[in-house]
Amino acid sequence: MRNAPADQMRDHPGVLPDLDLLAARGHILVCGLNDVALRIVEQLHAAHQRVVVIDDLPDERLARIVAGLGVQLLNLSPQRSAVLERAGISGAAALLCVEADELRNLDIALLAHRLRPDLRIVVQLTNQQVGRALERVTGPGTVLDVAGLAAPSFTEACLQSLTHVITIGSEQFCITELVVEAGGTLRSNLGDLAPVAVVAAETQQVIVCPGRDLPVAAGDRVLVIATSGELDDRQMTAHGADPPRRSRVAAIWQHVVGVIADSERSFAYTLAALAVLTLTSVIILMSLYRHPETGDKVSALDAVYFTVETLTTVGFGDYSYVGEAAALRVWAIVLMIVGALLVAVIYAMVTNLLVSRRIDASLGSRKVRGMSDHVIVIGLGSVGLRVVEALVAAGESVVVLDHDENNRYLAKARSLKVPIVLADSTQQSSLEAVKLGRAKAVAVLTSMDLVNIETGLTIHELLGARRDEVPVVLRVFDRQLADTVEHTFGFSRVRSTAALAAPWFVGAALGLNILHTFFIQTQPMLIARWVVSADGALRGRTLLEVSARIRVIAISRADRPGELEHPPRRDTVLEGGDQVYLVGPYEELLDFLGRDGAGRGAARSGG
Repeated sequence: MRNAPADQMRDHPGVLPDLDLLAARGHILVCGLNDVALRIVEQLHAAHQRVVVIDDLPDERLARIVAGLGVQLLNLSPQRSAVLERAGISGAAALLCVEADELRNLDIALLAHRLRPDLRIVVQLTNQQVGRALERVTGPGTVLDVAGLAAPSFTEACLQSLTHVITIGSEQFCITELVVEAGGTLRSNLGDLAPVAVVAAETQQVIVCPGRDLPVAAGDRVLVIATSGELDDRQMTAHGADPPRRSRVAAIWQHVVGVIADSERSFAYTLAALAVLTLTSVIILMSLYRHPETGDKVSALDAVYFTVETLTTVGFGDYSYVGEAAALRVWAIVLMIVGALLVAVIYAMVTNLLVSRRIDASLGSRKVRGMSDHVIVIGLGSVGLRVVEALVAAGESVVVLDHDENNRYLAKARSLKVPIVLADSTQQSSLEAVKLGRAKAVAVLTSMDLVNIETGLTIHELLGARRDEVPVVLRVFDRQLADTVEHTFGFSRVRSTAALAAPWFVGAALGLNILHTFFIQTQPMLIARWVVSADGALRGRTLLEVSARIRVIAISRADRPGELEHPPRRDTVLEGGDQVYLVGPYEELLDFLGRDGAGRGAARSGG
């Protein structure tokens, strides 16, 4: 029956492939095969874990990649208990639900929990209310949201954030960037501060977790991790300050100017003509007009009052051209005719402008007026919405550009008071409508790689001289394509949602608690917590033996819960049960887990 078609096997629950999984122990089940699942499988395989993928409708391209890794793929529905049992759920170390359909994920998770209540189950769910309820069944930290996990990285890339704050125990640690002021070593410049990475000023080469005796030059950037108190003691401040905020008066004035600039050109010409006519009338009245009772010249204020009174055809009777010189009466005729015409035209244009803006707002396509130093978010999906929420929470001005007027996230974005333009992001006119020329950053987050790349290239062309000044963050799913885009087109902030989220799922499956992710140039870094195995290879080892590319931030000893040992020394010995807080590249952390017996007894075969 091994060669039975997938449809036949789905129609006949009793027909199952002949797989030797019933007796398997320590393997990890991955339900669903999509971009995120593929990255999870690749990383689990790299950590020497045996993986079994279950999907009744797998993508053929992804299935070929999985097969190339030697990973077993069950072409069956994981929503059936018979399939999970045949896949060896009784001996599995963990089960990950990463189907695209979240209702299926919920169904599979509840089914797996019923079959084996002690199994570690990790579930992808966007709905936070359902997720919190499910965590009461599967345990804390087992329900993950891909959009929520990936959004902070996109947000930090937009804001060019150089400081990351993380709480470990009762202590707050800052990962911040400092600039080397004088040549020497890291130790001579930073003392005992723990360096996470060095970026050479000349070559931009990244050295991860360097030793303190590494030579550095003035201008090199160093990412260090320390408590706020340690930074204050050395009178060091984080590199990069928040830009000053505009005053309310300046914002209102810029908004008014923006409204005029964005309206029809004839409106500006009409306003200018009316202003010239008014100024001319004031000058003539101050020079030639005599008050009918006193015979005195009128003041500037009276001249303005009389002019406006004439233009608006109010005529209170307190001023009159009767008895004035013939030339002045001729001017009065011209003023009344031309002025009334100009005022009527302006009334009509203002009415048209207000009605047009009301219609635009009701359709969710209100144009941005007078904004500057704002962040443009292109693509309002689950990731885009999370990025918008994070930017608004950070006090940033945000503009959304999306093509779908039926987007289910529009209402939520509007509730955040975020202007939305509904248009094609690959068109120059659409990017001009969201004021690309005055933006401080752009995040291109649609769900289609080709659209993101095309939009990114259009943005680069339109930015011109500001290309290096304005960060453009691209969301690209395919890792190889992301690398190609970075090196070919010069984009330095290309992020993959799958790549950002996968470590959290792998960590949850293996028992590694990931606390934070961030980037150094294009190098992804993770901060994680790991409990040293009582019978693992790291028990009794010193920190010097951990890894050259992993920095141990702090240690919470098993026999002293609540106390935090930081900064640890290189000769510090690890003991079973110690909680170790680590920072480093993800591949190094996986190797760390492998050496300590990742998965707590999981099989370590290459399958």
